Amino acid sequence: MMKKKTVLGDLFSRSISFKDNIRLQKLVLGIVLFLVIYGLLVLVSMPARFDLTVGRPSPRTIYAPRDFIDEYTTEQLREQAADNVGEVYDYQPAVLESALRNVNLFFDRVIKIKDDPELEREEKVELLQDEIPEALPDSRVEALFTDEGTLRDLQERMNNSIREIFEQGIYEDETDSAMRRLSREIALYPFNSDLKRIAEVVIEPHINQNMFYNAQATEEQREEARGSVEPVVILRNTLIVSEGEPVTERQLAQLETLGLIMGQQIDYLGYTGLFLLLVIIFILVGIYMHIFVNEVIRSPKLMLLMGLITIITLLFIVAANYFSGYLIPVAMGVILITVIFGYKLAVIINLVLALLVGLVSGGDFSFILVALMGGLVSIYAVTRLSQRSDLVRAGFYVAGTNAAVIIATYLFFGNVSLEYDSLVSFGYSMAAGIGNGLLSAVVAIGLLPFLESLFGVTTAITLLELSNPNHPLLKQMLMKAPGTYYHSMMVSNLAEAAAESVKANALLARVGAYYHDIGKLKRPYFFSENQLSGENPHTKLSPNLSALIIGAHPKDGLEMGSKYRLPEAILDVTAQHHGTSMISFFYQQALENSDREKVSADKFRYEGPKPRSKEAAIIMLADAVEAGVRSLSKPSSNRVETMIRRMIKEKLDDGQLDQADLTLKEIDQIADSFIYIMSGIYHSRIEYPEKALKAELERGSAVK
Repeated sequence: MMKKKTVLGDLFSRSISFKDNIRLQKLVLGIVLFLVIYGLLVLVSMPARFDLTVGRPSPRTIYAPRDFIDEYTTEQLREQAADNVGEVYDYQPAVLESALRNVNLFFDRVIKIKDDPELEREEKVELLQDEIPEALPDSRVEALFTDEGTLRDLQERMNNSIREIFEQGIYEDETDSAMRRLSREIALYPFNSDLKRIAEVVIEPHINQNMFYNAQATEEQREEARGSVEPVVILRNTLIVSEGEPVTERQLAQLETLGLIMGQQIDYLGYTGLFLLLVIIFILVGIYMHIFVNEVIRSPKLMLLMGLITIITLLFIVAANYFSGYLIPVAMGVILITVIFGYKLAVIINLVLALLVGLVSGGDFSFILVALMGGLVSIYAVTRLSQRSDLVRAGFYVAGTNAAVIIATYLFFGNVSLEYDSLVSFGYSMAAGIGNGLLSAVVAIGLLPFLESLFGVTTAITLLELSNPNHPLLKQMLMKAPGTYYHSMMVSNLAEAAAESVKANALLARVGAYYHDIGKLKRPYFFSENQLSGENPHTKLSPNLSALIIGAHPKDGLEMGSKYRLPEAILDVTAQHHGTSMISFFYQQALENSDREKVSADKFRYEGPKPRSKEAAIIMLADAVEAGVRSLSKPSSNRVETMIRRMIKEKLDDGQLDQADLTLKEIDQIADSFIYIMSGIYHSRIEYPEKALKAELERGSAVK
C-alpha cells in the first residue's frame, strides 16, 4: 500500500515539476511538433508500395509521384548505341610495304638473271625456278624471257593491284578471299597466261592480314556511345501503368526505380535525409526566433500556437496539392502568423512553408515560387490593419501576385502556346492561383477568432476594433462617467507615447488605457472626476468604506470586462493598473480620525495583482501622473516635472514595478515622455492686461 502511494506521489511530483518547468515544456513541445510534421511529410512524400509482377494485371492506375530517370529504357538505348559501334581495327602499313618490296625484288632479280650474258639459258631457267615460290613447268618459266618493258609493266600492274587490295583491308581469315580478288584482277592483265600464272604464284605468299582488332579502342568507342545517350526522364504525374493492364518488364523496372514495389528494401536514406532536413530547419528557425522574436520562443503557449498554425497550413498544403500546386494556400498561415505574432516571425515561417511545399509537391519550382511570393505579399498586406475586413484585401493582393508569378513562370519555361491543351492547362493554373489568394484570406478570417479565443492572444485587429468609440463600454463610459472617459483618453495618449519610447506594444497600451477604469461604471459618482455637481458622497461615508468602494473598481472592471468578453490582455491591464498601491487620501483621513495604531494600512491598499507587463506598468504610471498633474492648482513646467518624477519614484519605492520587467533606463524614458506631453498641455501662458491687449491689436491692424 505504501509502495503504491509512493508511485502515485512520484507521478504527481513529476507532473507538478513538468508544469513548472518551462524549458522542459518547450523541449517536449518542440519534439512533438517535429514528429507530427515529420510524420505528415513521410506519409505524403514517401509513396505507397504495390505487389506487382511481370505479366500480371496492375490492381490500380499508377502515376509517377515525382520526376525520375527511367534507368531501364536508358540502359536499353545505351546498349543499342554501343551495339551500333563497329569493331575497331588497326591498319598495319608494314604488311603492304613488305609485299611491294618482295614483288619488286623478284622482278629486279628476274631481269638481272635474264640479262646475264655469262649464263646459259638452262642455267637461267634453273635460277628463275629458285626465285618462284612454287615449282612451275620450265616452259611456263621461260615466259619470263620477254623484254624488260613487258616485265616492268607487269610489275607496275601487280603493285597497283596489291595496293588496292591492301587498302581495302585484309582482316583475319580473309587472306583467301583477298587472294581470289587479286587473281581476278590479274586475270584481266593484257599478258599471256604463263606470265599471269607466275604473277599469282609470286604474290600469293605476300597476301597477309593487315587489319588487326583493337579491343581497347573498340570498348572506348562503345563507352563513348553509351555516354552520349541522354538519360530518359519520366516527369511527375506521367502514367506508368493503367489499372488492369498487364505489367511489362519495363514498367516494373520503372516502379522499382521509384521504390513502389513491395518487398524492396526500406528507403532508409530517404527517411534519414528528410529527418536531417527538418532538424536543420528547426534549428535555424529556433536561432532566428531567439534573436528576433524571443518573446515567442520563451512562451510554450505561443510556441504551441505557432506550431498549430504551421500544422494546419501543412494539412491544407497536402490537401490542395491533390488538385493543383498553385492552389496551396501558404498565404493563409503567413497571414495568421503576421497578425498574431508580427512580420518578423512571418518572414521565416513563409520560407519554411515554401520549403514544405517543395517537399510535398516533389520539388516543383513553380509551386515553390508562387507560395513564396504570395506569402511575402500577404505579410506586406496585413502588417498595417485597421479592421478585420482588411484581410479580404490581403487575399486579393495574394491572388494578383499569384497570377503574375504564374504568367511569369509559364513564359520563362516556354509552356505557353495557342494549342487547346496548353490553354486549358494555363487557365486551370490561373484559376487555382487566384483561388489560392481568396481561399487564404477566407480561411484566415475564419480561423483567427478561434485561435484568439483558444489561446487567449490579442491581435492588432482585436485591439483596433476595441478602440472604436462605438464600443458599448466606451459609449457607457461617455454617458455615465464623462470625467472618467476624458481621463482615460488622456491616459491613453500618455501610455501610447511611453510605450513607443521603450518599444513596448503601443497599441495595447493605448487600448488598455481606454478600458482600465471601466470598473468605475458601477459607481461613477463616487469618483471625483465624475462629481460634476460638486457633491461628494464620500463625506457621508467612513474612510474605510470609501477606500473599499474605490479599491473595488479594478475588480469590478475585471468582472465587467469578462462580461463583455474583452481580451485577456485588456483584462490584465484592468486588474493590474493600480497594483497594490495605497489609497492615500482615505488612509490619511483614517489616520486623522482614529488612533494610528488601530488603522491597518493593508485595508487601504488595492487588491492587485501588481503589473506583470510593461504595458500594464506604463498605464499604472500614466494613470497616476494624469490624475496627479491635474490636481495641481497652478501647474508649471517645473512643478509638472517634479510631480511626475516624484509619483513614479513612489511607485518604484513601493515595489509596484517589481514584476513589470522594466529597467531603470526605461522608467526614465517613460518619465521623459510623460513630462514632454504634460508640459505641452499645462505650459504657462502670457497674461495680457486689457489695455495692453487692446494696444497690441491696434498695432497689428495698423501694420496691415
